[in-house]
Amino acid sequence: MAGSEDAIIKELEKYTTCDVSDALCKLKYRNGGFLSGLTMWSPQRQDGPTKIVGPAYTVKYVPLDDPSPKHPTHYIDQVPSGAVVFVSCPPKTPNAVYGGLMSTRAQFRGAVGSVIDGRFRDLQEQRQLEYPVFARDVGTAPPAELLKVAAVNVPVKLQTDEQDMEIRPGDYLIADLNGVVVLPVELVEQALPLMQKQVEADDRMAVEIKKGMSFVEASKRFR
Repeated sequence: MAGSEDAIIKELEKYTTCDVSDALCKLKYRNGGFLSGLTMWSPQRQDGPTKIVGPAYTVKYVPLDDPSPKHPTHYIDQVPSGAVVFVSCPPKTPNAVYGGLMSTRAQFRGAVGSVIDGRFRDLQEQRQLEYPVFARDVGTAPPAELLKVAAVNVPVKLQTDEQDMEIRPGDYLIADLNGVVVLPVELVEQALPLMQKQVEADDRMAVEIKKGMSFVEASKRFR
């Protein structure tokens, strides 16, 4: 991982997904980068201090009858160290598109976690690995009867009708108890100082609100 990317990740690790979203909202980035419907399943279900931060390594599944050729190698063997694996599949796919062996290999290669825009399986195995997985839901059947991987490290759309969101290779993914946020790489340098300023203001507000100051007054004073 490049030194500058390392430094960015170190800075981002100081903040929650809510902090990142607040900064992106100030920059007028839609929905504050929030990716709806994706929640933590491993190492625990919506509990604990787990947080992942890293550049996206994207995987695109398509239906078998899609004219795109199947990707020639298995995507999991090329996962870069420090990456967050982001797997995209068609909406309402009943089969899982990700399993325990994928996490075993990703973990060995140094990935920090996986985000599955669909179903995944082998939940017990994922938790035994203590490997972070964020996803829409769980399943049991593998994907081969319905889907194929058509591309790796290409822009993918979030598979929901709630939002029009794109995840591009190298964009930063941040995930914790609150959900998953995408931070476009070109907005990082603008967003980081906004996060720091917001957190400092919120900390000062919290101190005064605990002493009895109204929220309105604290907002006027510190924001």
